Amino acid sequence: MIWAGAAVLYALFRLWYDNWRGAIRPREIEVFMGRAEALWPPGLNDLDQIRRFLEADDGREFIMVNLIRVRPGEVADPVTGQGRSGLSLLRAYFAVFAPTLIAGGGLPLLSYRKVSGYVDALNVPADPGWSVAGLMRYRSRRDMMVLATNANFLRAHELKMAALTHAMAFPAQPISTLVAGPRLAVALGLALAAALGHLVWLSV
Repeated sequence: MIWAGAAVLYALFRLWYDNWRGAIRPREIEVFMGRAEALWPPGLNDLDQIRRFLEADDGREFIMVNLIRVRPGEVADPVTGQGRSGLSLLRAYFAVFAPTLIAGGGLPLLSYRKVSGYVDALNVPADPGWSVAGLMRYRSRRDMMVLATNANFLRAHELKMAALTHAMAFPAQPISTLVAGPRLAVALGLALAAALGHLVWLSV
């Protein structure tokens, strides 16, 4: 029963974590693009680039690579008007973003604080003073658009806009990695828990 329970938990994890619906369909693209045009402020995102990204969907997960520069000093809270730090506003935004991301099978994988300017650069604009680099895992391009066109989530987006002076994001897929992904990590964790539970049961 212990091992069966672990297997059921892993199956439930994979049902949530994996994309079982395949690549996004042309009809879905039109629906999402229509929502984006209606909900997003003009000029917020490159709609043509997003359409090309959706039309090239291979059904696989991807990582969104983010570079951001937090606004220094105090910023007026877009909701209350009170002065807050840019980092405080960003944390408030992330408190809304992270649960929405996770509900759609995504994960905030990594977040790193920058500790130096460019040490290697080739034909790129001058460093605007990036503050943080982050990696967000999306289960699928469909899930990205579900999140990005969620009206409730978009209401918190003004916190991000107030918190940042610069932001850049682009999707990426792995070429190679030495890091064990969540599928393996969860499998090993459940196997360890089941093995320990089995030993406890045998000792009773």
